[in-house]
Amino acid sequence: MKNIFLFITAIFLMNFGTAQQSRNPTFEDVISLRSASNAVISPNGEHIVFTSQTADWENNRYDTELWISKNGQPPFQLTNNPKNNSSSPKWSPDGKWIAFLSNRLKKTQLHVIGSEGGESFQITDTENNISSFEWSHDGSKIAFLQAEDKSKEEKKKEDKYGGYAVEDGEYRMNQLWVINFNPGQLYNKSLPEQIKDSVTMQEKKAKLLVGSTKFSINNFKWSPDGGKIAFGHQPDPSRVAFLKEDISIYDVSSGSHKILINNPSTDNLVDWSPDGRTILYQTNLTDDTSNFYRNNKLFRINSDGSGNVQLAKDFDENLSQIKWNANGIFAIAWQKTKRPLVKIHPKNGSTSLLTSGLERIFSYSFSKDGKKVAFTGVNDTDLAEVYLANYPLKGNKSISNFTKQIKNWSVAKSEVISWKSEDGAIIEGVLHKPEDYDPNKKYPLLVIIHGGPTGISTPSATPSYVYPMIQWLNKGALLLRPNYRGSAGYGEKFRSLNVENLGVGDAWDVLSGVKYLEDMGIVDGDKVASMGWSQGGYISAFLTTNSDKFKAISVGAGISNWTTYYVSTDIHPFTRQYLKATPWSNKAIYEKTSPMTNINNASTPTLIQHGEFDRRVPTANAYELYQGLQDVGVETKLIIYKGFGHGIDKPRERLAATWHNWQWFGKYIWDETIEIPKE
Repeated sequence: MKNIFLFITAIFLMNFGTAQQSRNPTFEDVISLRSASNAVISPNGEHIVFTSQTADWENNRYDTELWISKNGQPPFQLTNNPKNNSSSPKWSPDGKWIAFLSNRLKKTQLHVIGSEGGESFQITDTENNISSFEWSHDGSKIAFLQAEDKSKEEKKKEDKYGGYAVEDGEYRMNQLWVINFNPGQLYNKSLPEQIKDSVTMQEKKAKLLVGSTKFSINNFKWSPDGGKIAFGHQPDPSRVAFLKEDISIYDVSSGSHKILINNPSTDNLVDWSPDGRTILYQTNLTDDTSNFYRNNKLFRINSDGSGNVQLAKDFDENLSQIKWNANGIFAIAWQKTKRPLVKIHPKNGSTSLLTSGLERIFSYSFSKDGKKVAFTGVNDTDLAEVYLANYPLKGNKSISNFTKQIKNWSVAKSEVISWKSEDGAIIEGVLHKPEDYDPNKKYPLLVIIHGGPTGISTPSATPSYVYPMIQWLNKGALLLRPNYRGSAGYGEKFRSLNVENLGVGDAWDVLSGVKYLEDMGIVDGDKVASMGWSQGGYISAFLTTNSDKFKAISVGAGISNWTTYYVSTDIHPFTRQYLKATPWSNKAIYEKTSPMTNINNASTPTLIQHGEFDRRVPTANAYELYQGLQDVGVETKLIIYKGFGHGIDKPRERLAATWHNWQWFGKYIWDETIEIPKE
């Protein structure tokens, strides 16, 4: 009997040890992580609705649904739209309804669901997709934006002349519409079906408030009393027309509108003051030649055009998600790798940072009285969670538990390091180490460069995208993710350092970071690799043709030739602002900063990954680099992901791209021959 007891005890201890042992997650595990975002608190501060995304492998898509937490209790799923998404939840003013957008019937339309759950109802049936919406102050109406309907005109043109399009000449202007919301009629289940159907059709009829051939509406806000609607508009809906955005006010009673703010450059509507007398907006004033990298300026102005005052003059970063309530004006902003909540005094414009107990806040919302706040946020070792707190962010309560997904995983150990670049600039970066890191060993180093350039890399337990970062760490490597010059969070002057110096200064920052780690004695200098997507892909391409430091490189959606990029991208001003010229006015600066200029010096094996229909960095850049590397005898592979634009946003292709990087760097860093699984 004693021997049996000892045997059972041994088995228990063995199983306990196994259960506690961390495991290396698969690529699919990382891609399938469920996430939380966009936490919205109910007007009374009792409930929180948020969106959660998960991978739907069967249909090769990411599914976004609404979840709700009631009275601080664990959340549960509120919507379930197979093969479609539910997003952008907003509470009705009385807190009884949640309106949201869903594309369950092919077109994105407005739906509502009761806060108690149950069946959701579609309340609009418009010709085109609805892009955004707002409840009126009393909940009797919902205003929304949709593109004008030109289907009949386009059909007539196609029938007569076939298919063609005029570049920069054919647009569908966004218009402002409104629909009545009458839940007493629309959802009275005791009504006979015939009457209910006729009520439903009547209620789904929307009214056009503002539509014009002279401008396209970007965003709008009801005034607190519902008597006015402020809206931002630009000459057309193209991506670069934001440089001419203005702000107008629509008067509900008269049905007319007039311009309030029309600076020569961008004017972006933010919010109304709680008393409805003042409007908050961000602007570039007259600057339309450097606003891709300079700070936006925050102003308040009375709705009659008087009292225009700049706020937050002392704050050296861009403010986002700005909101105004009885407690003041709030925003979030990057402060190096942190992202705190910022408070702005409405009168004197002074700013202060609020402590939340989290490293980074991604979204937030206040209750109607401003006493409670819901937010999504993350610490360095967690996944993003939903939190509830009393203002000013006291007594944070975690509502969700998404971090449990990685409970038994071997994940990244992160620290922020800094070094001096070639020109003396101080550069920060995130160094990821394996859990069993040994400071006496020398590790292979993989450098992963973020996009932007005004993006940012931060500490994370599960860094990913199309790079198998956790698996590389667990294989025995170090990862460096540099926040090179131009990154967000370090102020306007730092973001301006790569103006007329793109690629060149960025390469200094990457190479000096590699050298810094080599000098520390923790990196095997013969096993260093680099990769990145978008701007990170461009910097990697620049390193391919301007450095022989790396054993292998991966270029994701990267620019290879600034002239090729300039003539074919959908954001031409970006290049003109950073290079301060067109290719025709200063050929030298385009050559200095283009990877292709030094293609004859290339020697590093380079994987190129690109989306088939990328408009931001058109595929000509990928083919140009690929052909150039072939011509000079450098080993290269080009992979085009069919049907994708600038990013890989479906799980199967993301898995494929991950395997392609695993295989490429396995060959050149670890001397391995890796076969990609066929099943």
